[in-house]
Amino acid sequence: MVRNIMWAVMAAILLASPALAPQAKAASAHEIDVDVDATLDRFFHSVRGARELAHKSVGILVFPSVVKAGFGIGGEYGEGALRIGGRTVDYFNTVSASVGFQLGVQERSVIIMFMTPEALQQFRRTKGWKVGADASVAVITVGIGGSIDTNKITSPVIGFVLDPKGLMYNLTLEGSKISRIRPR
Repeated sequence: MVRNIMWAVMAAILLASPALAPQAKAASAHEIDVDVDATLDRFFHSVRGARELAHKSVGILVFPSVVKAGFGIGGEYGEGALRIGGRTVDYFNTVSASVGFQLGVQERSVIIMFMTPEALQQFRRTKGWKVGADASVAVITVGIGGSIDTNKITSPVIGFVLDPKGLMYNLTLEGSKISRIRPR
């Protein structure tokens, strides 16, 4: 988590100048996969209908820990994995920056489900996929004991934000840039 906080604070600067993006190594593939498993287990056990929706999806992108930090200028960073058919096929990070009134640190888990093959193909083809620019994501915020009605979800890309903590309350994924990484 400390590494993610550091990345989040630097994200605003990095997004402003992609040439400055660090070449630091991501977490190990094993670490990411273990965290993804734990996040999905927690999601399936705490949200009624989540497992059913996951089975309907063609791919699931999971970021177990996305840390957002800010003091006027903010940023967020997290690492995760794309699963197709229950298997990890690739690793990604999410980075975003923001300006405005913000103070504090917030950690959350983000799960993005691709409900159509076309949406998944577009995501996998796009280098540096940006939420809002390359695709619209219907964000569904779910609290403990919540449930989702899988019959009412019709968007090709659905995002879930779990366990928001801290002083920040912005639960949008808009403006997040998701890029492929090579874990160590």
